[in-house]
Amino acid sequence: MSIGIVMLVHNSLERAAQVARHWTASGCPVVLHVDKSVTRKDFRALRDRLRPDPLVRFSKRHRCEWGTWGIVAASQAASETMLASFPDVSHVFLASGSCLPLRPVAELVDYLAARPQTDFIESATTSDVPWIVGGLGEERFTLRFPFSWKRQRRLFDKWVDVQRRFKLERRIPPGLVPHMGSQWWCLSRETLSRILKSPERALHDRYFRRVWIPDESYYQTLARLYSRNIESRSLTLSKFDYQGKPHVFYDDHLQLLRRSDCFVARKIWPGAERLYRAFLTDDAGAMKKAEPNPAKIDRIFAKAVDRRTRGRPGLYMQSRMPRNGRENGITAHPYSVFQGFSELFVDFESWLANASGARVHGHLFAPKRVEFAGGESIIDGALTDNAATRDHAPERFLTNLIWNTRGERQCFQFSPRDNQEVNWIMARDPNAQISVVTGAWAVPLFRSKKNFSTLRSEAARLQRVESEQLSILRSNHANAQIRIWSMAEFVESPMEPLQTVLDEIAQKKSRWIGEAPRLVDLGGFGQFLQKLKNEGMHPYLMGDFPVEQEPQEMPPVKQRPYLVR
Repeated sequence: MSIGIVMLVHNSLERAAQVARHWTASGCPVVLHVDKSVTRKDFRALRDRLRPDPLVRFSKRHRCEWGTWGIVAASQAASETMLASFPDVSHVFLASGSCLPLRPVAELVDYLAARPQTDFIESATTSDVPWIVGGLGEERFTLRFPFSWKRQRRLFDKWVDVQRRFKLERRIPPGLVPHMGSQWWCLSRETLSRILKSPERALHDRYFRRVWIPDESYYQTLARLYSRNIESRSLTLSKFDYQGKPHVFYDDHLQLLRRSDCFVARKIWPGAERLYRAFLTDDAGAMKKAEPNPAKIDRIFAKAVDRRTRGRPGLYMQSRMPRNGRENGITAHPYSVFQGFSELFVDFESWLANASGARVHGHLFAPKRVEFAGGESIIDGALTDNAATRDHAPERFLTNLIWNTRGERQCFQFSPRDNQEVNWIMARDPNAQISVVTGAWAVPLFRSKKNFSTLRSEAARLQRVESEQLSILRSNHANAQIRIWSMAEFVESPMEPLQTVLDEIAQKKSRWIGEAPRLVDLGGFGQFLQKLKNEGMHPYLMGDFPVEQEPQEMPPVKQRPYLVR
């Protein structure tokens, strides 16, 4: 007793010949179907190379195109040749020219000999098939598909629409319940003979000739009629990506393939010399005996699909640039944004760096240049302080900064004077901690010596910009951790907000404020706001700021209590 190998070959003929000789060396006959698209010269060369082997046959050639009947016709022709030429074959194993045996052939022979009446073929109804990707489900069995999906896409889609519109459905032959599954099967001689010699074969072939992708449903459906015992699984390891395209295995997948314990794998890259050398070997160098278990490597493939479709949090690549809201995390690490603090406190950035231990930048989105911490012109990831380069894609500048410095807390200043294109991405980002003192932008105007009419127009512009920003921060789509104080509210008691923000930055270890930052002199600021009102500009974002503001002194810092033992 032996198993017969039907090989569907369309390219890499040298590799196909190498694998065919490996099968026949263990006593397994091989019937090759060579795609009709292969030139006669190449076909004759392959045939002459394998002619000396008495266990090799070639079947009638058909043109095989994905999704069409030609692939089924090829497997039928090769299977008929196999059954007619080798009467001692007990099972027929369908493989492709890019399939590679992973275990000694003798193990596969013994495995099937212990299960003489079992057919290994994935076979599930369309309602139970989860792997249809961007294709047709039940409609592939009720509509007609005379056009090629690859070569005649417009005609294909148009004809599907016409059939749907006019309900041009066709009947499924009596007794057939459509099933689907992997095209790589291993059927017993008895079951395969019943399928090929069925009195209803002409009817079945005529029906499936117009089914879409019939190689995934022809044998899978008919096996349910003629098989005595089906194990709905394939003995061939084949994995598909999120687009439904088969994964290609390369040399660096050697250990992964060994872990699967499967008998055969596809699709192997023709240039994977290490794989062919490792698996087309003697029994001593082969894998240990075990039940085929491709699920052992499913986790790795699932992780690969997740990495391919979602990427890593906060990392953007040209190959998978997501649409808005489809990214896997906007940024890679928590960061803090301070608006109005550097305007209210003297040397706030140095104080915050000492108090928090974080890297504290100035205004990263300032109009003239990027104000990196320490006055640096270039930082991690070769990010430059050039404003024009940053403004080409300000959102990507922010995500790159956080990605390249992940693991270290980044803090930076922001104001209505800065580039506002990053407002939405920061508001939507769960990693962002945004602290805003509204109206603080007026303090630099108050302290400047510019003409008052110029100050009034600039104040109106900045208030309008900040008002639009606040509407974004208060939007239902905002996911950042946002704290907003009016300037009057903040100046009245600044230590509590500072301690709250500092605790959030420290996270694990709370840092108590040991030295308070110094508030700028706001004497006369209330009168400045009143003058703006008198000129017709209403500065409402500062809150209820009194006209006569007493000089503010920071309250003494409360020391942490301690015990003396």
